[in-house]
Amino acid sequence: MGDVLAGIHATWEFDPDSVLIRFERGIRTPKLFQALGERRIPHEALESVSLARGKRGTVVLHAVVRPGADPLMEAAAGQLKDGCDPYRLVLPAERETLAEYYADELAAVITPEVKEPADRFLVAAPKAPLHFKAYDGKASFDGSKVSFRWFWTGASSAKWKAGDQIFDVRELAGVEWRSPELFEGYLRLVRRDANGAGRPAQADQDPSAVVFGLGYGPVHESLPFAASSTAAAKSSDS
Repeated sequence: MGDVLAGIHATWEFDPDSVLIRFERGIRTPKLFQALGERRIPHEALESVSLARGKRGTVVLHAVVRPGADPLMEAAAGQLKDGCDPYRLVLPAERETLAEYYADELAAVITPEVKEPADRFLVAAPKAPLHFKAYDGKASFDGSKVSFRWFWTGASSAKWKAGDQIFDVRELAGVEWRSPELFEGYLRLVRRDANGAGRPAQADQDPSAVVFGLGYGPVHESLPFAASSTAAAKSSDS
């Protein structure tokens, strides 16, 4: 292929073995797209591709990645709104024929074998270092360690008693992310030794978690953080 298809907020570049998605910058572009910058999706990471009519005279080219192929989508766990899905390219309706051509080209490289869940991440995770402010503390990830530093204005007494926390990714079985756009959003680390057993039911009482709130833990900051730490934890298995 090797061609370029420019849409609203993003451009897809079609290479022989992958699709490079470059996101635009600007006040109208979703902040998550700006934070990601670009995403390269190998053909083997694709599960399906479709083209559908969008809103207000647009069409949408939508790629779906295989389960287990992309740490970002694994961390998101279906919680992203359509407008923040990095694999939806919105185009003016007059480009429908061109978009249909590329949809067919991508569909042709998807074989039955690659529709199975991936056994490793095929799409690169957002790069560390990453950090964000949650409601009850500051979360930081340097590529090998996740740290939580509590805020006296928001942290529970249980977290103050436990003190600031540092977790090596080798200790982690995974990361749970509940969108700040949902009720009681949080980012919670799952320890290998506990695997969720015996931990407090509420994230605000769990020293392995930070909780979100209005203006705290926004998607464009906390989701790349969750994806990057998820990928690091999984790579420490190998």
